Amino acid sequence: MSSRVLLISPNRCSVPDPVFPLGLAHLGAALRRAGHQVRWHDALVESERLETLLAEFQPNLVGISLRNVDNVLLRTQEVYFEELNSLCSRIRQVVSCPIVLGGSGFSIFPEPLLRWSGAEYGIFGAGEAPLVSLVEALESGAEPRGIPGLVYPSNGAVRRNPPRWLQPSLPLSEADLPAEVVSYYVNSTGTLNLQTQRGCSFRCCYCTYPLIEGRAHLRRAPEEIAEDFALAARLGARCLFVVDSVFNSSPRHVQETCEAILRRNVRLPWACFLRPQALNADLMNLMVRAGLTYVEFGSDSLSDEVLAAYQKGLGFDDIRHAHQLARAAGIDCCHFLICGGPGETAQTLRESFDRSAQLEGAVFMTVVGMRVYPGTPLFERALAEGRFGPETSLLEPVYYISPALTPGEITRHLSDFASRSPNWIVGDPSPAFAKMVRRLRERGVVGPLWSYVSLIQRLWPQGFNWPASHPVS
Repeated sequence: MSSRVLLISPNRCSVPDPVFPLGLAHLGAALRRAGHQVRWHDALVESERLETLLAEFQPNLVGISLRNVDNVLLRTQEVYFEELNSLCSRIRQVVSCPIVLGGSGFSIFPEPLLRWSGAEYGIFGAGEAPLVSLVEALESGAEPRGIPGLVYPSNGAVRRNPPRWLQPSLPLSEADLPAEVVSYYVNSTGTLNLQTQRGCSFRCCYCTYPLIEGRAHLRRAPEEIAEDFALAARLGARCLFVVDSVFNSSPRHVQETCEAILRRNVRLPWACFLRPQALNADLMNLMVRAGLTYVEFGSDSLSDEVLAAYQKGLGFDDIRHAHQLARAAGIDCCHFLICGGPGETAQTLRESFDRSAQLEGAVFMTVVGMRVYPGTPLFERALAEGRFGPETSLLEPVYYISPALTPGEITRHLSDFASRSPNWIVGDPSPAFAKMVRRLRERGVVGPLWSYVSLIQRLWPQGFNWPASHPVS
């Protein structure tokens, strides 16, 4: 029996760039392979009103994928979950089928978001197998409450079944990627994305990847990944972003994946997150030969004291070595820094500033404070320090700030340093920068937002002003 399933991406955030909803593609692929009919509604594309699509398609189930709950910025806090309740109400005005929530954002806060939305079900973690099982249970009238990862209301409470981390994401075909949706993202940014593995075994104190994907690295077959690269190229992508928590979780995975891309003869620039550790020149050069053009290092700090408090399992020497390898291979590099988390002081900030001079050609993206998520070591630390009580809802953003500093002090330190070091990005980009990026996109320039800093320096030799927006005290 075939069910009709409507998959919705409610994300309307397009700054710095709109991001293709890869999760919907993998859900749709699993449903299609199980014999079900799938339609998409992407709020950023929205060529057809949701109500019109619901009335025409008459789905047996509606799935809503929440990618993020907020923008993770202390200074300009913005939440993305508030419309879930009204979205479910809009759906129910047209059809009476069950609604199921999922996605990485939902998986961080499954119980409160299910209550808030009023949806019948949710799925915690990877959604493909549980969603197919839920559809088939609803078709046959079977009891779905034993499905791994299922979230559901029960006797006034919300229950969550333990997930099963059994497999990486499925391969995709052109039929899994609606042409109209793909065209929107390709025309807007030139970039599509893919995932080569799920899970993360590292222990960064703030990170939710191990919670929503598991602590084991579930890797896809290299030839399968290479075919996804080729598919993206056929669909018109001019750049690809690998969304793994860290691409280099295993040197063997990196080597076999890159060799498969080279065998497939795919000529497509790509970007990824790399852990600045366990890299060597041969591996870096192999990635470049396979098309790696941009690297985003999750460095978090350049102070060994702070890196230890963040539970990174690496030091500045690792960061410097990885950066030098990347630059020697001709890769454009960015380091993401979380300023003001556990262990941060004015002295450690100055240490990061001073050490940044050793990372020649780098761009530094900074945020102030560390977002606290339930289930993380940071949550346990903040709770033990009495920063909030055990019943505090973290759905509305809560940030950890080192007791040695205030958000305003951190912002002032960053702004002062950035005024002398224009490769440091502090605060939100100015309207002038946003306008410049739009013009570059319209001219066919692709690549991550931060990569334009060096270009702008060439266009505007006097430097570029990155104002901190509305410092907080």
